[in-house]
Amino acid sequence: MFKKLFGFKKGEKKEAAKEEAVYAPLSGKLIHLEDVPDPVFSQKMMGDGVAIEPKEGVVVSPVEGEIIQLFHTKHAVGIRSQTGAEILIHIGLETVNMNGEGFEAHAKEGDRVKVGDPLITCDLTLIKEKAASTITPIIVTNGDAFETLLMEAPSEVERGTAKVFDIKVK
Repeated sequence: MFKKLFGFKKGEKKEAAKEEAVYAPLSGKLIHLEDVPDPVFSQKMMGDGVAIEPKEGVVVSPVEGEIIQLFHTKHAVGIRSQTGAEILIHIGLETVNMNGEGFEAHAKEGDRVKVGDPLITCDLTLIKEKAASTITPIIVTNGDAFETLLMEAPSEVERGTAKVFDIKVK
């Protein structure tokens, strides 16, 4: 009966997805990671991805998955997607020094999220005053597990609806 209803037998796990689209977690201008004014991100030391220069301080989930890390300073969040991709959204540059000021979390570790679910809101004006930049990298931190990471061309993107890259499992 379970196989008919869900496509798998009782006790058998559903197979992980092999390909997945990652959507913009913020509205703003999509930029190449190499153009981020921070060598940790621009030299891809943490992994490959893209960045967004946000026009508003609302961060939503770019994938369906689970929150695996919410930094106590609320300036960054990690999500494990259906393909197993571990996606880091790092709001602004050098924002860890703000110690959570101007950030409000709307999700917690262990929460299941869908594309567009609110994760964090932040005060972009305060970030501009107290941090190096509002530019927000979106990084796949376990990229070795993926065959391809196909980026979209730089443009204006809307949170939760504009695709920023596709990932394919090896």
